[in-house]
Amino acid sequence: MTRNLVVIGVSTGGPLTLKALFRELPPLDAAFLIVLHITPQMDYRIAQGLDAAASMPVKLAEDGEYLKSGHVYMAPGGLHLQLTGNNRVVLCEGPRVNYVQPAADVTMLSLSKPLKGKLIGIVLTGMGRDGADGIKHIHDIGGITIAQDQQSSTIYGMPKAAAQTGAVDYVLSPQKIAGKLMELLRPV
Repeated sequence: MTRNLVVIGVSTGGPLTLKALFRELPPLDAAFLIVLHITPQMDYRIAQGLDAAASMPVKLAEDGEYLKSGHVYMAPGGLHLQLTGNNRVVLCEGPRVNYVQPAADVTMLSLSKPLKGKLIGIVLTGMGRDGADGIKHIHDIGGITIAQDQQSSTIYGMPKAAAQTGAVDYVLSPQKIAGKLMELLRPV
């Protein structure tokens, strides 16, 4: 069971950016949930590649599963992922949101108070505005919000839309995001 949760929304340029971020991180006392815009054909391969680079185990999230601290979960391609009680995975079909499935907004908007620990929302490189409504929601319920900076983004669409909500606490490069996460979360 986890108290701390980090939810990451990412799209174009995602796999490389995620590797750059997770390569810097030691095992931390939080469950990490990644919503990457991917197809079902690619999800397993990308999770495997990230698992090889990360110090924490990485896997595709399964329906009904409880998130565990020190683990990284990826939303499977072609399904939306919601959380009940901020810690139990519910995978669902349904219409695309922001033209994508899985959508970071669907995951982020499913988070609720009370927060038992730290909730951190991050929007990384990508096209469009997925994650912007979610980041605002995380900020509104007391979470910490981070967007990738323009310089390090492959495409500065999603992080820019998130930053434009006025609800982003930090705008940082992946390396600095790793540093901020290490500051905010204890090692396992």
